[in-house]
Amino acid sequence: METLNSATLIGEAKRIVIKIGSALLVDAATGLLRRDWLADLAKDVAMLKADDKEVLLVSSGSIALGRRVLGFPSGALSLERAQAAAAVGQIRLAQAYQEVLILHGIEAAQILLTLEDTENRRRYLNSRATIGALLELGTVPIVNENDTVATDEIRYGDNDRLAAQVASMAGADVLVLLSDVDGLYTADPRKDGGAKFLDLVQEITPEVEAMAGGAGTAGASGGMKTKVMAAKVAMHAGCAMAITKGEVSRPIKALLDGATATWFAAAAAPGVARKRWISGMKVKGRIIVDAGAVAALMRGNSLLPAGVRAIENEFDRGEAVEIVGPDGATIAKALAGYNTDEARLIMGCQSNEIETRLGHTGRAVMVHRDDMAM
Repeated sequence: METLNSATLIGEAKRIVIKIGSALLVDAATGLLRRDWLADLAKDVAMLKADDKEVLLVSSGSIALGRRVLGFPSGALSLERAQAAAAVGQIRLAQAYQEVLILHGIEAAQILLTLEDTENRRRYLNSRATIGALLELGTVPIVNENDTVATDEIRYGDNDRLAAQVASMAGADVLVLLSDVDGLYTADPRKDGGAKFLDLVQEITPEVEAMAGGAGTAGASGGMKTKVMAAKVAMHAGCAMAITKGEVSRPIKALLDGATATWFAAAAAPGVARKRWISGMKVKGRIIVDAGAVAALMRGNSLLPAGVRAIENEFDRGEAVEIVGPDGATIAKALAGYNTDEARLIMGCQSNEIETRLGHTGRAVMVHRDDMAM
């Protein structure tokens, strides 16, 4: 079977998401943070940052850390107790990441998400904008599910799928799931001596889904099934995904040096996948622009309010619109940066006039270039 080269994929990636499971961060016997392992992971993050890459970490561990502090016994927790443990553990988890990253001159930022934040259009756009701003500022966002408020109806329940959604939202090139297993096998190798390892998965078929089993290490909520589900999301978004063993010292360096991993091939580059998604959306309205704006868009620029001449139909922020030139020709399909009412208020104005017209600070662009399919 064909393989993907880890060093090449990571080397060429500009934006990387790394998911860290509870079993790697927290010692199952003591309930204490594995600080030496985390310090080594920080070295890997610093290595990637030194190579001019943007890094996001999706981290489990808040409940596992908090339950020890609160004296909860092992085993399943009620929703209320899990939320209480998360509230206590999140503080310690964020502090631990801040302490190990600052040693390398890297600022950490905390982002807490629920399922609703990635399914609700407005929350999704706000979360995406925040992640983009933090990465531009050079920080490393530490993302976790907001277990303090999430209920069964609005939660992921595992950070594998959350990591895939974050990778999709952020337009990441590579997602690495650090796990207690080194990849995907045709069967559970702990139970079946004839299980074969898969180097590369190019498509999530029913047969691949059938290979996934249940949860693994105690204290972890995800298993191979959730990892395969995460791969489906990542691949569709144009993000290659790896499952590799995270217990080793400096697991990303180990992956670069040839450590065993299963790679799931991206369907397309993240930008291409996103533009295909935008192209397939149903248009809710039209933004009519002048010739100067058309020329700017053709050069790859964002659409500024100054170049907008008219707004047609009704749409909300994040819904699909057509951008139309003065001759009536469609220039692009895009995601609107403002709703209809706001767009009409600021059309034709300079960026420094937006706050005066809206009554609050707004975004400088009507449509961002990353949200356009020309």
